[in-house]
Parts: sequence; C-alpha cells; structure tokens
Amino acid sequence: MSLEVKDLRPRGYCHGVVRALQIVKKVIKDDTYPRPIYILGLIVHNKKITEAFKHYGVISLEDSNKTRLELLDEINEGTVIFTAHGVSEQVIDKAKHKNLTYLNATCKDVDKVHVAVKEKLGEGYEVTYIGHKNHPEPEGVLGISNEITFLETKLDALNFVMKDPNKPLFVTNQTTLSRYDINEVLNVLLVKYPNLLFDDDICDATTLRQKAVIDQEDSDLLIVVGDQLSSNSNKLAFVSQHSRNIKSIRIESVEDIDIDWLKDIKKISVTAGASTPTKVTQEVINFLKQFDKTNPDTWNTSSKLTYLDILS
Repeated sequence: MSLEVKDLRPRGYCHGVVRALQIVKKVIKDDTYPRPIYILGLIVHNKKITEAFKHYGVISLEDSNKTRLELLDEINEGTVIFTAHGVSEQVIDKAKHKNLTYLNATCKDVDKVHVAVKEKLGEGYEVTYIGHKNHPEPEGVLGISNEITFLETKLDALNFVMKDPNKPLFVTNQTTLSRYDINEVLNVLLVKYPNLLFDDDICDATTLRQKAVIDQEDSDLLIVVGDQLSSNSNKLAFVSQHSRNIKSIRIESVEDIDIDWLKDIKKISVTAGASTPTKVTQEVINFLKQFDKTNPDTWNTSSKLTYLDILS
C-alpha cells in the first residue's frame, strides 16, 4: 500500500543561502584568493553542506563556546568568509587588522536588521532584540552595541524594564523565528509599553515556508528535512504541531527515516528548511513515494547522494 505524499511549496533554499553558497564556490574556483579558505562558523546550518565543502579544502571554524570574534583569533592567513547569519563590525575590523582577505556572505534580510538597529540607536531609541540564545544571528546584532537588550522568552519580557523610560522603545527580531515565538514576547512588551515601535523582521522565506505548513492539507505526519541546528527547520516542525496539530518530525536525510513511523500512515507531507539541499529533500520524497508497507524491498533508506550532488 503506497503513501499519499504531498510536497509542500515553497521549501528549501532561500536567496540568502543561495548567495552564501555561490560566494564559497567562487572562492574555491578562483586561485587568486589566498589559501587556506576559512568559513567563520557554518556557512549555513546544514552539516551536509559543510562536509561537502571539506572535499575542497574549506575549513569551517565552529565552536559553541566561542564567539565569532574569538574564532577569528585562530585565523592568521588566507581567506575568511563570514556566514549568512551576519557578523558584528568588530569582527570585520579585526579581519582588516589581521590583513586577511574576507568576503561577507551575510543575508540581505539580516543586514537589514543591522541597519535598522544602528539607525534607531542613532535616533535615541532604546533597542530590544527578540531571538534565540546560542544562534549566530543574534550574536552579530548584539555586537552592534552593548546597549541592546536581548529577549528570548515571555519571562524575559515580563522582567524587562527600560533603562530610560523617557526614551522611545524599538523592538526587532531574529529573521528565522516563528510568529508564535515573537508574539509570545511582543504581546507582553505591548502591555507594558504600548507605544513601542516594532519592526517585524521575519524574512519572507521563513514566512512563506511557515504559511505553507499552516495551509497544508490534513495529513497524518509532516516530515521536515533540515539540520538540527537550523532554526527555521525546527520552527517549521513547531508550527505544524502548534498551528495545525499535525505531528511533525525533523530529519536530516532519508537515512533518518524510521520505517515504523510509516506503517500506520496514509497521508504524509514533506517540507524543508531554507538551508536544505534540494536533492536531499527530493531523495526523501522519492523514497516515500515508492514506499509500500507490505513490501520490504521498498524499505531501504540508504542515501545514494555524493558531495557533488549536495553542492550541485
């Protein structure tokens, strides 16, 4: 018995990821860029992409216990690429001071947040930023000024008190959050400071992918193909369960599929995070379409993709 498989659209790469990958590929092909090639962090949150770039000698420096500024201490020569998640001006200045060749792959949507925060600080606003701890995007924004207040939870918002109540309050957010995450914090702030100025910076790619999940036809299960570090992938699973009450499981590839998940399933939907390679998602969809719970010959979840497929 075959499954009814729904391929939700849009899914997969956003424009920021496409641009970041193009920058790395350009540096790999162009011998005029000094070697070795470093990426300060993970170019995007997908370990399959990181592993594929290793085949070309690209070194990704990532340590959850170190900031981007601290990681930069490990680079003394070559070319360094800043990731799509953005970096502070201190990181850029340090790269210049070390005479490193650098390229900035910051997503334009993230850059827009940086610009807005700088403008509002310059206009005398007190600035708060809603985001998730241990994610590189907030690190870059918070590096703009130590005057920015970081809020993650409803409790943070309840405990928040303006440093100067005579100033206007500006609130913005990490681009990959769900509407639920933001509203939980924002609604508390609005009660306390009804005149605050909120700049909704959930990026279009995140919004459209979450909307596709919210608008999906009824199904028994949603599979989200995405890395465990991918904020937007995890939010897609969250949105499915909290907005539609449709069970959701995040996997990184076809190899993560447990056959037992599928034995009582008739309808299944599939989507993917903004940093998930298209061929990884398509391999999952192809497997589900040929799956027959009565035929063990259709149960093989091994992947046939190579690093060339991942980067194609």
